[in-house]
Amino acid sequence: MITRRPTRAVRVGAVVVGGGAPISVQSMTTTKTADVEATIAQVYALRGAGAEIVRITCNDADAALGLAAIVPRSPVPIIADIHFQYRLALAALEAGVQGLRLNPGNIRDPGHIKAVALAAAERGVPIRVGVNAGSLDKDLLEKYGAPVPEALVESALGEIRLLEEVGFGDIKISVKHSNVPIMVESYRLLAEKTDHPLHLGVTEAGPPPAGLMKSVAGIATLLLEGIGDTIRFSLTADPVEEAEAGRRLLEQLGLRERAGLDLIACPSCGRADIDVVAVATAAQRALEAEKLPIQVAVMGCVVNGPGEAREADIGIAAGKGKGHLFIKGKVVRVVPEADMVAALVEEARRLAAEGFEARLAAADGVAAEAARETAAELLAVQGDVNRIAERRARVAKVVEGE
Repeated sequence: MITRRPTRAVRVGAVVVGGGAPISVQSMTTTKTADVEATIAQVYALRGAGAEIVRITCNDADAALGLAAIVPRSPVPIIADIHFQYRLALAALEAGVQGLRLNPGNIRDPGHIKAVALAAAERGVPIRVGVNAGSLDKDLLEKYGAPVPEALVESALGEIRLLEEVGFGDIKISVKHSNVPIMVESYRLLAEKTDHPLHLGVTEAGPPPAGLMKSVAGIATLLLEGIGDTIRFSLTADPVEEAEAGRRLLEQLGLRERAGLDLIACPSCGRADIDVVAVATAAQRALEAEKLPIQVAVMGCVVNGPGEAREADIGIAAGKGKGHLFIKGKVVRVVPEADMVAALVEEARRLAAEGFEARLAAADGVAAEAARETAAELLAVQGDVNRIAERRARVAKVVEGE
């Protein structure tokens, strides 16, 4: 039985990290953030693979503008990865992100760090102090001669002091290294000095299988010692593999239960044509009774739903009083809105009995075109219901320093 280290609790959107909450799985997108559709599709794929928090780079103004469109459509909390420009952290906050990651080795001006902390505090957004051996402050490298555990921990604690000077305490910490023994010793040392929740990872672990072995060796060692509150595998691979590996590791260690039904639901944005929460709740209750190992998506509208959730086994997207049933992103049937949950259950049973190929072959030939027509009609009527243009204008002002 693993006895976990007591820590403070930090809330990243709806996900609690630390404070005894279940250890969460994270990953990071590899798309260009400015490519909103590709990024949101990857976020949904990561959610489907087990990621509960997703980090997205905010490395330029276009990325910040992209976040303004991505955040309201994301099924999971989004953390903006900030490196050198503190104004991009402010812009990401304006875009609505639920978390920030700051690298102490890159943003060195104490005034800039404190400005970000104050802005994050106003919005209730936590900050991860993300120390990385490859970008350690040059003064610490000169002091210690190498990125040893003491140097990584000193970097993290120094950043935390700056945040605490302005009363900011919603902090997570990571001290990542590509060398597994050094990474393990760094986290052990850090765990002795602070009760902030810890984000575990072996940085630049490389491609599988070697990258998987390094990540498991480091992360599992610490988890078995009760150290760690959220994890990320950093692989040179499709990030979906990171999320899948993280989830499996937690299951193997008995830190998370194995899932049967995995239900994905959109965050119910302004375009939603149904009560997403009610339909998702009813669908989950009905499908859990079937005891099928299946991934199901409940999407509020047919405009983006089938594409965003195309990694799900089956799903339903609403539109103009109808439910558009899809399998792996392909719309196969249109049903009355009142029958959406029943249609999901029926299709889940058939999918389990007949397989994907058979069910796709049985698709209604006109369902996909009907979905496209409904989506076009909704777009024409609703327009920019999520006020993306307005959000992007506010983000642009922050980036430009207005």
